[in-house]
Amino acid sequence: MKRVIRTSSYRNDLDAIESFIAKDNPVAALDMWFLIDDQVTKLANSNFPRREGRVPGTMELVAHENYIVILEEDATNVMALNVVHVRQQWP
Repeated sequence: MKRVIRTSSYRNDLDAIESFIAKDNPVAALDMWFLIDDQVTKLANSNFPRREGRVPGTMELVAHENYIVILEEDATNVMALNVVHVRQQWP
């Protein structure tokens, strides 16, 4: 099992998503926060699906049809760097 590390930029992105959704639906906002973060936790398992990232040296987790988590990964750690909306220009 790998160690999952959540960077401050990942946490900030996730909190911003929750705040945006909460303007219309606070319950859905919290559900989305947990949905994304729970999947990041599952990245400790090397068999949990992820794909090669668009930026060299990164991986991507499609956490929801609207959100992608940008990752860096080595033999022992998975680092969640950012959460981006699929319509957002990345990189």
